[in-house]
Amino acid sequence: MGRPGMPDAMKEDLWRRWRAGESISVISRALGKPPGSVFTVLKHHGGIAPAERVRRADRLTPEDRESISRGLEAGASMRSIAVSIGRPPSTVSREVSRNGGRLKYRAFAAEQRAREQAGRPKPSALRRQPAPADQPRDHLPGGLHDPVEGDRA
Repeated sequence: MGRPGMPDAMKEDLWRRWRAGESISVISRALGKPPGSVFTVLKHHGGIAPAERVRRADRLTPEDRESISRGLEAGASMRSIAVSIGRPPSTVSREVSRNGGRLKYRAFAAEQRAREQAGRPKPSALRRQPAPADQPRDHLPGGLHDPVEGDRA
């Protein structure tokens, strides 16, 4: 089991103090955390506070998800739930199916999953599935070739 992270409220205080020009030592004493923990948070973001995440207007809100949950509990159809929250029926149907179906849908769990899925940065394709080391590199797409030492045009 890893070490517990720093709560969001504490991170906000850390960034506020850092912007005000306080040193890592002063911040760590104020937060009651080791200086290494403060340094790690600062280093992870390059010393610049991360921008606050803003939900796009076309995404379901926690209130929308709660309305979906209540509608399902009441036995309402997907179409009537969609009309009540002002969304297309397909949006409601996909939301319910990807989060457990009519019987298991829970607004809180769906919101948590949506936040996790929206996390950035996502790993690049090469990080998810690196190219095999034995793959020939002398014939790249488009007829290009890998430059070789002394192969100057």
